Amino acid sequence: MQQLSTKKAALKAAFPHTLPIMAGFLFLGFTYGLYMHSLGFGFLYPTLMALFIYGGSLEFVAASMLLSGFAPVQTLIMALIIQARHLFYGLAMLDKYKNMGRKKFYLIFGLCDETFSVNSSAEIPEGVDKGLFMFFVTLLNQLYWVVSAALGGLFGSVISLDLEGMDFVMTAMFTVIFLDQLLKEKQHYSSAIGVICTAVCLLIFGRDSFMIPSMLCILVLLTALRRPIEKGADEL
Repeated sequence: MQQLSTKKAALKAAFPHTLPIMAGFLFLGFTYGLYMHSLGFGFLYPTLMALFIYGGSLEFVAASMLLSGFAPVQTLIMALIIQARHLFYGLAMLDKYKNMGRKKFYLIFGLCDETFSVNSSAEIPEGVDKGLFMFFVTLLNQLYWVVSAALGGLFGSVISLDLEGMDFVMTAMFTVIFLDQLLKEKQHYSSAIGVICTAVCLLIFGRDSFMIPSMLCILVLLTALRRPIEKGADEL
């Protein structure tokens, strides 16, 4: 009974943090399901891909790959390039995922952009199990994606929508999450590094190639300036 109460408390604490993500995933996941249907795939394809791949941008690309010739090496390279940012997410979450037991395996698998944003910055209420909180954030977010992708695939044949501009939903959501985190910070060194590195790399490499260079730049600077940043935070 105590274990059930602990899980309910963690689920109750985690759910509100996932509401903005649910709103974004319902739109984008539904769009993905419709897109898969337009390519001629049944609803099981987007459902299973959402369940086992669980990488939004990669899933959209994988849809077109399924219609092309058999090229496993090129597919592997493309997947690594698209999802390379998760390497940095994983490094940032090493300390948070310590001593998580069996939950760690699912937490690693389910670490998407949105889950990272919540689990890395959320203030977990006192008395709520940290591991269960992060587990439910991860589980709820994937559930939103899988269900919305399945619904899009199911209703694709009877619903006609103008999907132009719907990808902006996720951009808007990340902007809100970033601003919320910015307001919570006591000092803004990390945010400034992220914004400046991204802007510079965008100008140098262009919008199609700036993601990995900007993350490398952020990682190097945060590592090099870790002590000054932590010292500045302690002095505030």
